[in-house]
Amino acid sequence: MGVTCVSQMPIAEGKSVQQTVEILTRKLELLGAEKQGTFYVDCKTYHTAAATMGQTAKLMYVMHNSEYPLSCFSLFENGPCLKSDANCDVLMVKLKGFFQNTKGNKIESQGTRYQYCDFLVKVGTVTIGPSVLGISVEAEYCPCVVANDCWNLLMEFMQSFMGSHAPGIPSVFGNKHDSIYSPGDMMVQYMELFNQIRKQQQVPTAGIR
Repeated sequence: MGVTCVSQMPIAEGKSVQQTVEILTRKLELLGAEKQGTFYVDCKTYHTAAATMGQTAKLMYVMHNSEYPLSCFSLFENGPCLKSDANCDVLMVKLKGFFQNTKGNKIESQGTRYQYCDFLVKVGTVTIGPSVLGISVEAEYCPCVVANDCWNLLMEFMQSFMGSHAPGIPSVFGNKHDSIYSPGDMMVQYMELFNQIRKQQQVPTAGIR
């Protein structure tokens, strides 16, 4: 993989989530981007089953990405990202005495995958169960693996179809300017995006109209 930036696209004024997605994908197609199938990313949140005296519960996020169908990503709160095989989900069941998850807390993004020259773009609808929460945009510059070498180019490309809603530098880039970008760095961005969208939702939003 190359260098990826994951961000949220605000819902256009007076439009539904689906209509905003259509506007965004239409802009991509006008640029010349071509559909390359679909994608999904999901995340379950686990918390420590029992905190010892004076300590708060810690969170762990178990995530999947269709780009890596045989892998599972485990992200610890303020800690590392571990990549393992898909059996990690089975392991979490066996560790329920240590980590527990709330039923129905699975959040996911799924949508269409686009290819434009050296760029890969994924526009997804973020949901928890039947509730539609927002829109995710992932843009990847495939030929480069060092963020500092291609960030300006990636930003310029995202501005071409997101306009003023193009994101700033992701927090994960802070320590990755001159080092090799990894799939774990992308998953950290999705985790941060999902948490940000959760905080924005005071009440469940309506489904796609």
